[in-house]
Amino acid sequence: MKFSALVLFVFFSTNLFGQIKAFDKLEMLYEQGNYGIVYRKANRLLDKPEYDYSFQPEFYKSMAMFRLSEKEFWSQLHPDALQEARALFLEVKNSSDGGKVFNAHLNQVVELKKYLVLRTEKLKKQRETKAYDELQQILFGLFDHIPDLDIPGEIKQPTVTEEAIIETADVIKKREDIIDYAKKYLGTPYEWGGEEPGGFDCSGFTSYVMKENNLVLPRRAEEQYKNSLKVKQRNVQKGDLIFFNNGNGVSHVGIIVSEKGAPLVMIHSSSSKGIVITNIEDSEYWLNRLYGFGTFVKPD
Repeated sequence: MKFSALVLFVFFSTNLFGQIKAFDKLEMLYEQGNYGIVYRKANRLLDKPEYDYSFQPEFYKSMAMFRLSEKEFWSQLHPDALQEARALFLEVKNSSDGGKVFNAHLNQVVELKKYLVLRTEKLKKQRETKAYDELQQILFGLFDHIPDLDIPGEIKQPTVTEEAIIETADVIKKREDIIDYAKKYLGTPYEWGGEEPGGFDCSGFTSYVMKENNLVLPRRAEEQYKNSLKVKQRNVQKGDLIFFNNGNGVSHVGIIVSEKGAPLVMIHSSSSKGIVITNIEDSEYWLNRLYGFGTFVKPD
């Protein structure tokens, strides 16, 4: 009973706030090419019951193993790495939440596919027949039917009903006040669970800024999205909230600072940089995780 209670406590406390530091760290290290560290950290996460709800450790372990298997010394220590990587990859792909995971990390999956295809071509040119045949077998069907993030125009988000907000002088001033107040905290460090000026996590920052402008928000990013008035991308403007999904539901939230119709720019608490202003449309990372928009700014 004590163990079960502890696991439940850790699970809920881990998901109470916007970002999950362990997963963010895996993603950052993978993007930096630190595949050996990703492999070791993913293994440790797989040994912790509190992370059993997510397939991200399996996902990053498989991705790292595909990369590491080309290294001669590492592959000698892990002779079955390619087979294990394929099995883990397919486990994620065939899971009920696999589509969400791949959608949230599609760029990395695409890059992995390119890398593996180039690797097979290299083996073929070098006439390494045995290695070529093995890799071809590994690739067979591996990337079939992975959901695509085809975004020809407006960024996809859940179907929402949008109410018209009358932009009175009070509403316009409220939007300006929110942004002016939020900018006061630029440079404040990220702190997991933080909701005070000494350090914020993403939803702690948005709830604090809104509260100081007489708008009460739920604490968690997911609840902020659920309770917000939904806004379509073409109508989003400063003071509205922007939400992101890392493959396990809403995981990050920021405040829009750009004008209606302008390129999307947000102020937010980044787990790596603290409170910063980010041009979303210049960042594939954020674009590929964009989930939706909402607002709490309404006429009094």
